[in-house]
Amino acid sequence: MADKHDDPEQRAQHIERLDQGFAQAVPHNRALGLRFVDYDKGVARILLPYAAHLVGNPESGVLHGGAITATMDATCGAAVFLRLGAPTPIATLDLRIDYLKPATPPKDVVCRAECYKVTSNVAFVRALAFHDDDEDDPIASAAGTFIIFRKGGKSAMQGQKAVP
Repeated sequence: MADKHDDPEQRAQHIERLDQGFAQAVPHNRALGLRFVDYDKGVARILLPYAAHLVGNPESGVLHGGAITATMDATCGAAVFLRLGAPTPIATLDLRIDYLKPATPPKDVVCRAECYKVTSNVAFVRALAFHDDDEDDPIASAAGTFIIFRKGGKSAMQGQKAVP
């Protein structure tokens, strides 16, 4: 995902800034130990380090699906931010995840998400979670939509009544 306009030092500094902002803005990301590892316009790559406290089944050592779900949601949101190019409030509208196989203990999980379409109110994202750089053998795939709250404008959800 190399950006041809960044030299390696600038790119490393930008990833560090993204990682710090990512952890500071969302304490849950920090609690999971999520780390921003690469980016491009509309594409984010985030690492979920294997950790014993995130294991869902102590007998198998497999990471809990909730930790992978949270990682995929966070990575999809990061991809939207990268596509928008400016800090803009967003929220997950829908996130469908298909679990394809269990994560292999004690391997870290990488998630790569791409925001492939943005309308005035909604961003569309797809993602894969996998080990190492093996995107051809994913643990899970996701498709999501995010609402965009534009400054000074109305979002598609404003003015809607909540369904009881």
